[in-house]
This record gives sequence, structure tokens and C-alpha cells, in this order.
Amino acid sequence: MSMGHDRIRVVCVVDDDEVIRDLLTAVFDSDGFLVRAFESGDDFLAHGFDAQPVCILLDVLMPGRSGLDVLKTLNARGGTAPVIMISGSADIPMAVDAIRCGALDFFEKPFDPETIVDRVKAALAASATRASAGERIEDDVDDIPGAHSLTPREREVLGLISGGQSNKEAGRLLGISPRTIEVHRARIMEKLGAKNAADLVRIVMSATDGGR
Repeated sequence: MSMGHDRIRVVCVVDDDEVIRDLLTAVFDSDGFLVRAFESGDDFLAHGFDAQPVCILLDVLMPGRSGLDVLKTLNARGGTAPVIMISGSADIPMAVDAIRCGALDFFEKPFDPETIVDRVKAALAASATRASAGERIEDDVDDIPGAHSLTPREREVLGLISGGQSNKEAGRLLGISPRTIEVHRARIMEKLGAKNAADLVRIVMSATDGGR
């Protein structure tokens, strides 16, 4: 009996390290995901999928196209699957660049593979939850001056932190790490012209109170 495409949860692992590919394939496979592994970004981008991936695990540094180049290509194609970047070096600017380009989260090697599985499952669960609350958050955020300059992820983060969620709580709801929330918050403050966290709250409250 064949399984409908809407029930297949495809996770893609793109990494030139065979050990990493095998490790992630094993842990995701044991959790019921269908894994497609690629040793280069070009192989991944050239692949035709019957069922679209629910998540993409992407190494930053690979021969040929870098992970960031692949991420930018996915963005240009209008890809919607969350992307988690993996790096062998603790390079904070690189992590910030990845998140700016739309990556969901950033992991440094060595990592606990079960933690990545948990993060992916949390992101998928959070996506379903956000779908029901999305319109209300979007309406609230639209009232804030400068909100049009925010990315979809930044809008989600702003909607949560404006509701009083801490970095940890917002990260749990969105299925991403508190550190990633901090990166988004810094970008939001920069775009909205907030000097500090208190100033951001003031901007949000002023806009939403005025719209009532």
C-alpha cells in the first residue's frame, strides 16, 4: 500500500561528510522521516522531489556551492521548507548571515543528532500552531511603523515578543533556539529604530494602542 505524498515527511541532508550524512539519516529514519541525503549543494538543487521536503539540513562549507549559496538559491526559487544550517566552526557572523538569509536555525559540529531531530519536530509542530494564530499576529504587526521591512520570520518573532514572550518562550513556540531569537530581535530593533528592548516595547505598544 502506497503512502500519500501529504503524509510523507521528507528531510534532506546536504553535507559532504559521509559520516554526518549517515548519522543524520539513521536518527531521522528511526523517527519515521524519509531521508534524502546529498553530498553537494549542486546534487541537491538538481534533484526533482515527488514530495517536497519538510526540512533541509544544510552544511555551510562544502566543495562547490557553499551552504549559504544553496540557501540563497532556495530563496530565489520561493522555497518554503525550513532550513537548518550546520557548520564545523563556531563562526557567529556566519550564523547571523545564515539567519538573515532565512535559515531557521544554526548548529555547530559536533552536535547531538537527537537534538536536531527534536528541533525539527518542534519547528513542524510550531508551524501548525502558528497557522491558526498567524492572522492575528500579522494584523497586530501590520500596525507597527516599519514592519513592512521585516522578513516573515522577524514578523513572527516580533508578534511573540510584543506579546511578552521571553527569548526562551518565543524560541520554544517557533521551534528555534533562544540564541536565534536574539539574532532576530537585534535585526528587528535595527529595522524599527529601537534603541533597546524597552524602546522596542514602547514602539509596539504605541502602535497597537493607536490601532484599537
